[in-house]
Amino acid sequence: MSELTRERVLEALRPVQDPELHRSLVDLGMIKEVTIEGASVRVQVELTTPACPLRERIREDVERAVRALPGVQTVEVGFSSRVRAAGTGLPDRQPIPGVKNTIAVASGKGGVGKSTVAVNLAVALAQEGATVGLLDADVYGPSIPLMLGAEEQPGLVDNKIIPGRAYGIAVMSVGYILDPEKALIWRGPLVSQLIRQFLSDVQWGDLDYLVIDLPPGTGDVQLTLVQTIPLSGAIIVTTPQDVALADAIKGLQMFREVKTPVLGIVENMSYFVCPHCGHVAEIFGSGGGERVANKYGVPLLGQIPIDPAVREGGDRGVPVVVGQPGSSTAQAFREAARQAAARLSVEAVKKPRKPVMMLQPKR
Repeated sequence: MSELTRERVLEALRPVQDPELHRSLVDLGMIKEVTIEGASVRVQVELTTPACPLRERIREDVERAVRALPGVQTVEVGFSSRVRAAGTGLPDRQPIPGVKNTIAVASGKGGVGKSTVAVNLAVALAQEGATVGLLDADVYGPSIPLMLGAEEQPGLVDNKIIPGRAYGIAVMSVGYILDPEKALIWRGPLVSQLIRQFLSDVQWGDLDYLVIDLPPGTGDVQLTLVQTIPLSGAIIVTTPQDVALADAIKGLQMFREVKTPVLGIVENMSYFVCPHCGHVAEIFGSGGGERVANKYGVPLLGQIPIDPAVREGGDRGVPVVVGQPGSSTAQAFREAARQAAARLSVEAVKKPRKPVMMLQPKR
């Protein structure tokens, strides 16, 4: 019988592929450690995101490959993670220091629950173990402070804005600064200046993901964002209703024009389940998000039901993934977050971020 060695284990693992990337775990450098003690083997796998939706499949594939080696009796698979920075978005845009990936959450039309989706996706990613920030770029209707509250309010240190903290994420919104009862009556240039300040003057620290809640439409904020930083990916939020889908398509096409991958579509308010009889009512129609996803070749990340707990939690500053973590609605948000993170991991491996050289003009 051949001796059980690290090299033999790695050779046995070479055919095992990452289900999303379709490349060998060994070739991707995801096998970080192999420990052999007698007939027991422990393999440490480094995932490309802590929110990996296919963790158990990878575990099973690794166990099966190693167990097939002669002399192996027990196999243990451990996991760590390292989020990679995607090099997507327009070229020559300087990334935010310390932030690996920026995810825009957008909608063509208001009232589809975009901010609710952004909040719950951000908190869900943090619950999976990622370091996450949330930027409320919907400056005319900043709802993040109400939906999240803040365990720590934003502050100012050495002319740098320190973001607030809530549910394990860093959070910044103009709503923390302005009187909540006063409207922001600014023209486009002032709004663009505020967005640039939030991107450059906020001390975000080291983040795996910065989720950016955009205002509806394709206006000044969206343009400023894509011209200032390299966006890693975008998530389009819609309802199944045709009038919402028509504008969602415009948002999707805008991101494609500026070289930003659309990670997928989240269909919100997909259906309502009667709590008394269990009847499912598709109030805004059915299948709209899936039809658009199929037509434009992007994933449908999730279908979120109409759930009173979402509204109640939003009003109290407790996202449903925190207040009702075992509910089907919270599970739908978590699965959407995992799928988005997995898609972004694929983009990061296909096109890793490269350093941007900023040339200074000669004086």
